[in-house]
Amino acid sequence: MPTVTPCLWFDNAAEEAATFYVSLFPNSKIGAVSRYGEEGREHHGKEPGTAMLVEFSLDGRPFQALNGGPHFKIDEAVSFSIATKDQTETDYYWNGLIANGGAESMCGWLKDRFGVSWQVVPTAFAEMMRKGDPDQQRRVMQAVFTMKKLDIAALEAAYRG
Repeated sequence: MPTVTPCLWFDNAAEEAATFYVSLFPNSKIGAVSRYGEEGREHHGKEPGTAMLVEFSLDGRPFQALNGGPHFKIDEAVSFSIATKDQTETDYYWNGLIANGGAESMCGWLKDRFGVSWQVVPTAFAEMMRKGDPDQQRRVMQAVFTMKKLDIAALEAAYRG
């Protein structure tokens, strides 16, 4: 089966973004970096030596970051979901991704400083939604809608009623 690799389009921040993401996730690394040359400069407008395509992995999964110019913007229509094992891990990714200009949203969603949307979702939440009865699920969802970063203890309290 072919590999499916997300490619994130940036104006000029591909290498910076890839380096940032790799610093947060274990088992992650920068791979090949293709750079712009003089060829096609009338089309791409980039200084020779500027990163064009950065190949990287996050926890062993392949990604690409492209410095494609200002033509397209990243938006919330696509996000990456991180399943966290506990509140410490939830806090780590949440705080790391909103650092230096990111923004909290609601219900476990945030946008990092590069405009990429993430969902930081404790596995406990998914488990409550799978195993709970309709009343438990309703209470958990009511709690979620009051939160920005998900709080496992508060979700568990709502689940118990």
